Amino acid sequence: MTVNVPSMPTVRKYRRESTEVSSCLKYMIFGFNVLFWLLGLGILTIGVWAWSEKDIFNNLGKVANVALDPAFVLICIGTVTFVIGFTGCVGALRENTCLLATYAIFLSVLLLFEMTAGILGFIFKDWIKSQATIGFQTFIIHYREDPDQQNLIDWIQEDWLQCCGIEGPKDWDRNNYFNCSSKDVGSREACGVPFSCCKRKPNEIIKNKQCGYDVRKPGFSFDVSKIINEQGCLEAIEDWTEKNMISIASCIFVVLFCHILGICFAQNLRADIFAQKAKWH
Repeated sequence: MTVNVPSMPTVRKYRRESTEVSSCLKYMIFGFNVLFWLLGLGILTIGVWAWSEKDIFNNLGKVANVALDPAFVLICIGTVTFVIGFTGCVGALRENTCLLATYAIFLSVLLLFEMTAGILGFIFKDWIKSQATIGFQTFIIHYREDPDQQNLIDWIQEDWLQCCGIEGPKDWDRNNYFNCSSKDVGSREACGVPFSCCKRKPNEIIKNKQCGYDVRKPGFSFDVSKIINEQGCLEAIEDWTEKNMISIASCIFVVLFCHILGICFAQNLRADIFAQKAKWH
């Protein structure tokens, strides 16, 4: 006797089509923004550490001008960089269209801000010059009160521009320690300038912190031009800008190009993700 065994239904296996999201594009955005994210975190950490060292969090009145405080500037730059890197990194890794859109918007706003600042800076360059002068005056006045501002102005005068003061060494008369009248209260730095104004000597191993003493005192017995830089930093930065115009323009072009590239990549990745979702729905 023949027993008919019912045949088992045939199970059809459907092979899932490969994702339409470009892996190269996805991990390119992810990798770049991981570095951007870590860079922002590092800058933010340095800024917060600098403020904590000065005990600013417990006494905000210590900051004479918060916009000119180097630590505050680092905190702002680090926060912006961290947020942009986070949205781009996580958005690409998780294929999150909302975060990718936020990333593209952040880059677009930053790009617009940079272009606007560049155009306005070119149009209102005299106003920018006057604001830079006011800022430098503030640095000079509070030179001994804020170590961050002191280190910044020393770097500008000694390492970057080899200059002294805004228009010249006489600008250091604005500081209570270097003012010529401060001799009456016992300041040894009276009628002098900071060591960062001094000209570098070849093969100098140990810096002479007293090289600027008495150089502005009437009847100073040595040739001042051989001891300190007499060019003001305002003129020095104008000369530096003219000499490095091509390099500056190239850096600006590269930064703007990277912003535009990041926006295009983010939008293309979002389009791929939307296309994939539409196909499976």
